[in-house]
Amino acid sequence: MTTLIESEEHRSLRKAVSALGNRYGRDYITRAIAEGRHPTELWSDAGKLGYLGVNLPEEYGGGGGGIAELSIVLEELGAAGSPLLMLVVSPAICGTVIARFGTEDQKRTWLPGLADGTRTMAFGITEPDAGSNSHRITTTARRDGDDWLLTGRKVFVSGVDQADATLIVGRTEDARTGRLKPCLFIVPRDADGFTRHQIDMEVNAAEKQFELVLDDVRLPADALVGDEDAGLLQLFAGLNPERIMTAAFAIGMGRYALARAVEYARERTVWNVPIGAHQAIAHPLAQAHIDLELAKLMMQKAAQFYDAGDDIGAGEAANMAKYAAGEACVKAVDQAVHTLGGNGLTREFGLASLITGARVARIAPVSREMILNYISHQTLGLPKSY
Repeated sequence: MTTLIESEEHRSLRKAVSALGNRYGRDYITRAIAEGRHPTELWSDAGKLGYLGVNLPEEYGGGGGGIAELSIVLEELGAAGSPLLMLVVSPAICGTVIARFGTEDQKRTWLPGLADGTRTMAFGITEPDAGSNSHRITTTARRDGDDWLLTGRKVFVSGVDQADATLIVGRTEDARTGRLKPCLFIVPRDADGFTRHQIDMEVNAAEKQFELVLDDVRLPADALVGDEDAGLLQLFAGLNPERIMTAAFAIGMGRYALARAVEYARERTVWNVPIGAHQAIAHPLAQAHIDLELAKLMMQKAAQFYDAGDDIGAGEAANMAKYAAGEACVKAVDQAVHTLGGNGLTREFGLASLITGARVARIAPVSREMILNYISHQTLGLPKSY
């Protein structure tokens, strides 16, 4: 059962995170981007306050909550104009996978640092010729004595330059069938044969994107996370939180843009009347607010399913939430810029850069078309065309 009314604890968390985000604000992130650096001060403060690891187990330094709580953190930081993209990757994907499937040693080694922000981990799944299709991944791991040898390429991997390690999705051969199945490996940043190249992006973000090359990277046996035979189960344990957190990122961005537009529409006066009094301005902003709230409800539903251990229900809801949030974000940003007119394209108001940023929510980590494929096949039972 999904609870639609947030608890007092969740409302308090929203208020506290919002206060932190507003202390930094959009100007802080803009400066970090301009200076080519990471938002380390905000990341550090969020870690010290316990927000980065709110979803991780208490026995390893986390807050003992779930993706519901972590999505609140990212949404509220985004609504304040200071989102942290690595929240999607380090605690949500990598932290969740290690907490659910890692060995005791892996948990003790990684989770406390991921929780307090002193360590970060990137996530590599996308490949040049496979996208996010795990069935076409060509990065392979083969045994060499007690070790693993990992070979392949990854693209669009966020934050590798600041990460202590990268959780790489590779494929190993099933001894019984000979078929390749997905497995997850922790690859330290300084591993021999592990190189990175920054991708030149036009999207303005503090977190950079990288292409990774793994050339017979030798890893010890304990670099494997979880059961070698678990396959897709472990992979989707990370991908569902990724979709939920991407929805939170998009909703936060949309809320920020909408708030700026509403503020402007209240204050900007033409012919002695605030422009927000005109329905041509007011109604599209109201529609943007409705779309964001609807997406938020689906995100909360997905988070509750996931935290309750319903991976099947979470998969459907997480895809729907990511789709709805991406669409709502793009529309909210577009309407915000349109409301400000020429001012919406100036650096002073800081909305123009969100136009490209908002598109990311439609594309990554999975395109809206692939989500529609998932819903049409898995939910509606329609036949596949591929």
